[in-house]
Amino acid sequence: MARKGAKEKEFQKALAGIDLPVLTLDNRWHKLFTQRAKTPEIEALVDEISALMARRAQLRDEERKVKALKKKLMGEIMGLRDRVFKEGENSPAAKELDDHTRLINDCNARIEAYQDEQIDLPREIYQKNLRLMILSMNICYEKLHANSEVIEEIDEWISKVRVQLKKQVIKKQEKEIENFNLYSYMHQIFGAEVMEIFDINYDPEKQHPIRTMDINSRAGVLNDGDIKGRTAPPPGKR
Repeated sequence: MARKGAKEKEFQKALAGIDLPVLTLDNRWHKLFTQRAKTPEIEALVDEISALMARRAQLRDEERKVKALKKKLMGEIMGLRDRVFKEGENSPAAKELDDHTRLINDCNARIEAYQDEQIDLPREIYQKNLRLMILSMNICYEKLHANSEVIEEIDEWISKVRVQLKKQVIKKQEKEIENFNLYSYMHQIFGAEVMEIFDINYDPEKQHPIRTMDINSRAGVLNDGDIKGRTAPPPGKR
C-alpha cells in the first residue's frame, strides 16, 4: 500500500501543470466503467467535482446578475444626483440616492467575494480531477493486465487444442479406414445375406465421408495412402 501511495505521488508530480480535461464531463470516461463499478473513492471524487463545478457555475451566474444590478444602479445614480441638487438634501431623492449608493457598495462587496471564491475553485477542481485520473488509470491498467493474462492463457489453450484436434482428426481417419476395410473384408468373405442376418448397419457413403469406393473394386480395401489429399466424390459422380 505504501509503495502504491508513493507511486501515485510520483504520477502527481509528473503530471503537475498538465492541462487535463474534467473527466466527469467526458462521456468517454464514463464508458470506462460500463462493465465495472466505480470504487467508493471514485464515486466520492465524482460527487465532489460535480459539486465544485456546480458551485463555480452558480458563482458565475450570481456575479453576472450582481454586475447587471450594479450597472442599472449606476445608470440611475446620475439622475438622482441631479434631483438632489434641485430638491435638496432632505428630499426623497436624497434618500433614494443613499439607498443606491449602499446597494452599489453591497454589489461591489458581493462581486469581490464571488471572484475571490472563484480563484480557489479551479485549483480544487484540478487537484480532485488529477486524483480521479490517477485512480482511473490504476483501475484500467489492472484490468488491461488481467485481460492480457487471460488472453495469453486462451492463446496457450488454443495452441494445445490445435495439436489435440489434429491428433483426433488423424485418429478419426484411421478408425474410418479400419471400419471401411473391416466391412469390405466381411462383405467379401461372408456375403451380403450373412451381413444382413447379423444386422451390421454400416453405410460407407455416410459413415466414411473422407473416402468412399465400390467395395467390389480393388478388393474394397483402403490404406492410409488412399485418403491423403482426397475427399469423397461429389453426389452424382460416385
